[in-house]
Amino acid sequence: MKVAYWPGCVSRGFTPELHGSVAAVAPKLGIELVELNRASCCGAGVIAEHSQELADSLNARTFALAQQEIEKGADFMMNICSTCQGAQTECQERLDASAAYRDEVNKHLTPEGLQYAKGLVNKNFLWVLVEELGLDELRSMVTRPLTDLKVGPFYGCYIVRPTDRLDISAENPRDRYLEQVIEALGGTVVDYAGAQKCCGFPISLMQKETSFKMAGRHLGDAKDQGADCLVTPCPLCHLNLDMQQPVVSRTVGRDLQMPVLHLPQLVGLALGMAPKELGLGKHVVKPTSVIDWSTSVVGAVGSLSAA
Repeated sequence: MKVAYWPGCVSRGFTPELHGSVAAVAPKLGIELVELNRASCCGAGVIAEHSQELADSLNARTFALAQQEIEKGADFMMNICSTCQGAQTECQERLDASAAYRDEVNKHLTPEGLQYAKGLVNKNFLWVLVEELGLDELRSMVTRPLTDLKVGPFYGCYIVRPTDRLDISAENPRDRYLEQVIEALGGTVVDYAGAQKCCGFPISLMQKETSFKMAGRHLGDAKDQGADCLVTPCPLCHLNLDMQQPVVSRTVGRDLQMPVLHLPQLVGLALGMAPKELGLGKHVVKPTSVIDWSTSVVGAVGSLSAA
């Protein structure tokens, strides 16, 4: 499987361990990454508030770059950020719905020799695991099952709503894929109230305390339900849930100490990779300092102090 790979902004800036863990895990999954180095920010919905055409032009440019790679042999476009998935899917819906608008946007791409053509397939890494690789194949690759590891899924907003735009249905339950992947890796799914709610990041610049309270509520709910950690396909959610967790804890008056893993990190652990390979030591709440790995998952890895 060969993909035109869009890592997004955050995975190459604030959460480089996400970008690195995807690069490490992909070959083990049989995924060849062709990185779209020239692609720009998706806008995360913010740019569209000021100029929809500008946001759509930026994303159309990324889509056109991906289509160039597809013409060379890539199968489809893949992203690793659920916020990118949501923003780009919304943009693509507008572009594909109107040939006139698509032509207008494409005028901005002409100086670079780029053009977006209707119909690009763009899938988040989570969707690729379930729909392209397949759960049975993923399960067969597991060499270190996540036995006794209790994992709370955290989707965030952009990858579960609106359901029509994201093609979520009973036949295509993309809003249950995290649970399915956790189980395929041998882990135990923890159900808690905040799994599909907003992490609070989108309002962090305007209502910081409210944002932190939202994050604290979700982290606390997962902890109360017995979760050892959370896993998310969204690096922006990771910023609010992990990087901000010390101040979140102070805001809600509770010592949370809840590790938050990026999805490819969880996959990598089950495939036998060491915590250091996956960047687990880069987190603010270091998973190796909270989870009893000797009984949960990585007892045979060796020294975790270097993670």
